[in-house]
Amino acid sequence: MTTATPPYERIDLRTSPEIKELIVRAASTAGVSVSAFLLCAAQERAKQVLSEAELMTLSPRDWDAFFAALDHTDKPRPKLAAAMQRHRDWQAERDAS
Repeated sequence: MTTATPPYERIDLRTSPEIKELIVRAASTAGVSVSAFLLCAAQERAKQVLSEAELMTLSPRDWDAFFAALDHTDKPRPKLAAAMQRHRDWQAERDAS
């Protein structure tokens, strides 16, 4: 039985000789290929960038305000209730036809 290999994408880079030498030396020191070194470094940095962009850090004061807002969600929201009713009506009409 043969095992299918996943498809791979190609990334081409152009760089100065100085940067290439730096990367080659670092990869050699780490004991990995230049490709493996670049992929690992790029993946780690990509995760860091996305984490910083997608996570929200709150101060203690903001955290308390956030939880207070969650605790007071029971007050009437007429616009939300009206939107929910319109959606129910629309669904009922759609289901009836």
